[in-house]
Amino acid sequence: MADRRQMKEVLTVLLLCILWYIVSSSNNVIGKMLLSEFPYPMTVTMVQLLSITVYSGPIFNLWGIRKYVDISWKYYCKLIIPLALGKFLASVFSHVSIWKVPVSYAHTVKATMPLFTVILSRVIMGEKQTVKVYVSLVPIIVGVAIATITEISFDIIGLVSALISTMGFSLMNIFSKKVLHDTGVHHLRLLHVLGRLALMMFLPVWFCVDFMYLLQDTKLHTIQSKTTALLLIDGALNFMQNIIAFSVLSLVTPLTYAVANASKRIFVIAISLFVLGNPVTGLNIFGMLLAIFGVLYYNKAKYDARIAHAKQTLLPYNQSSWQSRNRYLLNPQQNGGLDIDYRKQYVNGNIPNGKYMNNNSFVNNTNSSSTNLLFV
Repeated sequence: MADRRQMKEVLTVLLLCILWYIVSSSNNVIGKMLLSEFPYPMTVTMVQLLSITVYSGPIFNLWGIRKYVDISWKYYCKLIIPLALGKFLASVFSHVSIWKVPVSYAHTVKATMPLFTVILSRVIMGEKQTVKVYVSLVPIIVGVAIATITEISFDIIGLVSALISTMGFSLMNIFSKKVLHDTGVHHLRLLHVLGRLALMMFLPVWFCVDFMYLLQDTKLHTIQSKTTALLLIDGALNFMQNIIAFSVLSLVTPLTYAVANASKRIFVIAISLFVLGNPVTGLNIFGMLLAIFGVLYYNKAKYDARIAHAKQTLLPYNQSSWQSRNRYLLNPQQNGGLDIDYRKQYVNGNIPNGKYMNNNSFVNNTNSSSTNLLFV
């Protein structure tokens, strides 16, 4: 019975991954086709945000995803609004990169996300990495450099846009984890909130910029029905891609998800080369594969670091090392047990990740979320 249940889970993940690869590659190919005939990346972004806003409400309610949690206006202005701003800008620059350079090259540049994550986590959070993690960044940098040098259809605007987009998504992933931890909001509901807020914030900007050019573009009158169809399909595929990615993440470990995501990138690159027929060289393909190998090595290094940290935490401590690590004092009780004195804290009298109760008991805070919020 257990084997049958396990086999069912494996088949579910496998089918979801196949569907994820097909939807993601279709989304990128259609996006490239759309932007080649319709060079308005801000409009494409607005349609995707509109799709998230329209589809998320009824679908999430049908799935029973909990409603919004109570968030103060101060916190909303401090983190939620900047996240919505980042989502819009990162999406726009992502579309600019696909417009200016081949999909295969844009996705190779996006493999630099671990590099931005490590740098930004160090600067913003003061987070240190292991030597293995830093070493894993070398093949990513070298691979992207080789792909850039050998790219036949190279465009500096496309490269810069892809780098800005990747940095933006890295920042969003870092701060979204904080929002999920602080508020306890469901990750899919946060995606809905950010999409809707970004749509409302930038609707006036889109109206003043792209809308005026759209009215004056006479070429659009001949391809209006085709362009509209591509816009609607692109928006729906983008929404499906986000949902499937979250579904896969909820079923597998972070390392398995990272491998599946890197495999998806290879699939997208291969399909875009096959369907769109972008000219590439052998050295160019080598650079792409080297960068993706670096991403896999990075995720394995991060996984090893988490396992090592977990083992270190589970090892037995003597009283002094336990007190130093956890900032609590252990007091022996008369019945042979231990009483944790929370009144003698080392950091401003606060109890990290918990609540101090009147009966000298301690309730650990289990509301923290380690779920990665993906922006793809």
